[in-house]
Parts: sequence; C-alpha cells; structure tokens
Amino acid sequence: SAETAEAIAVFDLAARAQAEHGRDVCDVYIISMTAGVSDVLVPLLLAKEAGLFDPSSVPPRSGLQIVPLFETIDDLHRCADLMAELFALPVYRRQLEAWGNAQQVMMGYSDSDKDGGFVTANWELYRAQRALARTCAASGVDLLLFHGRGGAIGRGGGPTNRAILGQPPGTLNGRLRLTEQGEAAFARYANPRIAHRHLEQVANAVIRSSLGVEAAAEPRPEWLDAMEVISGSALRSYRALVYDDPDFIAYFHQATPIDRIAELRIGSRPAKRKSSDRIEDLRAIPWVFSWTQSRHGLPGWYGIGTAFQAYAEPEPHRWATLEEMYRAWPFFRSLVDNAQLGLGKADRAVARLYAGLCRDSAVRERVFGAVEEEWRRTEAAILRVTGAGALLAESPVLRRSIQLRNPYVDPLSFVQVSLLEQLRDSPEDDERARLAALSINGVAAGLQNTG
Repeated sequence: SAETAEAIAVFDLAARAQAEHGRDVCDVYIISMTAGVSDVLVPLLLAKEAGLFDPSSVPPRSGLQIVPLFETIDDLHRCADLMAELFALPVYRRQLEAWGNAQQVMMGYSDSDKDGGFVTANWELYRAQRALARTCAASGVDLLLFHGRGGAIGRGGGPTNRAILGQPPGTLNGRLRLTEQGEAAFARYANPRIAHRHLEQVANAVIRSSLGVEAAAEPRPEWLDAMEVISGSALRSYRALVYDDPDFIAYFHQATPIDRIAELRIGSRPAKRKSSDRIEDLRAIPWVFSWTQSRHGLPGWYGIGTAFQAYAEPEPHRWATLEEMYRAWPFFRSLVDNAQLGLGKADRAVARLYAGLCRDSAVRERVFGAVEEEWRRTEAAILRVTGAGALLAESPVLRRSIQLRNPYVDPLSFVQVSLLEQLRDSPEDDERARLAALSINGVAAGLQNTG
C-alpha cells in the first residue's frame, strides 16, 4: 500500500544518507505515542530490512537508535516496565550492544499535559524518569533522557535552568538532550549574547545536578507521598472539566480561536491526528495555542488550587509541609513557579470576553464558572505556599514585562473576539479570515507564546 511504501522509504532514505554522509547524519528514530514493546521492535525490523541493523554480525551493527517517546499519563506510568521487558529480549540487547549499551528515551510534555493536566503531567514525568533510571541501572544500560519541551508552560516551557535543577537525582549524569521549538528558539538564540547566556545557564544547571550539588538532593519520602495525593486530586479536577463535561468541547470551539488556528500553517503536521472533535485526537500545539490566545492559559495551571486544598485543608498543618516543599525541593518549586507564570500571562477579564463567544449561556456559565473558581482557588493556594503578596512577586522584571505588554495585546484580543463573532455568521469571508489570522499573529507576538 502507499502508506507501507512511504514507511519503508524513510528507512531506505536513512540508509542512503548514511552511506553518502556517514552515520551521524541521521541516526535517531523517534516513535511517537509508544505504548508497547512491538512499537519499538517494528522500526527495528524495518531498519534491519533496509540494511541499517545487523544483529548477526560480530560485533552487532546498527545505524539507528530507536527512541521511544512516552506521551500519555498511562504510558508514562508504565514506561519503565515496558523498557525492562524490551531489555530482556536478546535481539534488542544486540541493538543496545551496537550502541555501547546506551538507550535514549524521550519524554513527552505536551500530550501528557493535555491528557492529565498540568500537575499530574509534571508529576508523572518526574516519576517516570526516576523509574527509568532505576530500570536502566539494573539492566546495565546507559540512559539518556530526551526532553520534548515546548515554549508554553502547558508544553513544558518555563525557565530551562530551573527545570533542569528540578529533575530527579541520578537522571542527568552530565548529559541533557531537549527540544527547542518555535518562539523559544528565536528568543533564546537569535541574539548571540542571549544565546551565550542561555547556554551558560543550561550547562551550569546540568553540572550542578550531575555533581550532586544541593539542587539534586533526594526528596523526602513524605514529600513524594504528598505529591501522589496532590496529583490524584489535580487529575480528577482536570478530567472532570475537560473530558467528563459533554459540553466542554463546544465551549472550547466557541470560546477560543481553535478553528482558525487549525487552518494556519504553524507546524509540520495537521492540527488533528484523526478527523474528529475529540480532545484526544487534537495535537498539543493547537490545544495550548488556543488557550493562550483566549487568555485562559488553562493547560499551564488548571487543577493546582483544588489539589493543594484537597491535600492541606483536612489537616491544616499540611500547608506548612507544602511551604517547606516549595523552599527545599527544586521540582516542587519549579512546578509552583511555572503555574505562577501561567497565571501571570493569563488574564481573567479578557478570558471572560472570549467566554462570551459561547452562545449557550448555561454552558458558558458552567464551564467558565468552573475555570474562574479554579483560577481564584489556584491563585490563593500559590500565594499561601510561596508566602508572597502577589503572583510573580519574586520575579519583578518578568512581572513588569507582562504588565507593560498586556495593554498593547488587549486591543488585539478585542479585535480578534469581534472577528471571530463575525466569522461565525460569515465563515466564507476571506478578508475577515485574513484579519483574524493577523490578530492571532499579533497576540502571539505580544504574549511571546504560541503553542
């Protein structure tokens, strides 16, 4: 079939590229949405047929590192067991031997957030890294974690050096691989001085974590237990809104510019994996981009307020535990500070304006009402845990930058809402569609975030 021929052609082209330019030109094959051992073995078989893998040679020869990418909450939960099963197979041990017993594993920040929400995605990524490090150590495999981070908070964004310092102890070992995407690549590398400073910060964080400086201290068992409870509460809160409310998808399409964003040429892949309205089939970039444009910022904070309250309010002394976790555990501090940043870039008044695009008042009041309630709850919980008087109080430069930019972005948001309303009644109006696309561009530039 055409699809089979296309898949095989990729391996044939990789073999040709390596023959002409050497192995380093194309030596990694990433498997999106890895869910089982067969997902890794099938590309290895195709690599063998293309002459890129020969397990029978002495020593074994391989031209492709097969890199599983774990993206859903369930897959992150099971990934260490899957890799242990894979390592036990003789043919895969030959593949590992060809690469010096090294294994790359990619962690998906975007789809895990869309699947389980901000808190649970971050926690399951942390747990998965710890489990993978243990599994690889027990199997004599040298692990390299590949972090699939995006620019927005809902896709693993935020200060890179703080994120690195918040990684589980024993998972870096002097090496880091990560993606730099979209506006993050431009912001960090367009100016040579900024690029130099950014790379200095990344190198500093990797070295500090790898050498066991205080940032990489093992968290206390009670903190890990607390995060299990917090993650469970946050997951239930997020899923209740996004997946369990049958009217949420209608609100999403009406109160955000998702339908216009899906028509833009902003990525290498279509906005949806399948032709359906299911959240599961929507790719993470347009998902996050839509909530950024509508100033809800939902993927970057939703659920944290409910989770903190559910953990601490039955036993008020637990607020002190959360405060201590914020002071002493880099992972938790990064989690809370990124939520602050997500809320700081959001705007409740402008979000309410977009919510007005939802014509069913009952749906609007229920969905946006839940968002507003969680917004207030999250802000209050963050201020209590950090001890600050206002969001981003400890980042005055960033806070002032947001305050200066927003007044210039807000008029564009007003224009966009008006255009979206008009296009709903006149969907074939090309001029208004062009203006709506320009407004999306302008808001993204002003907020310095897309998806």
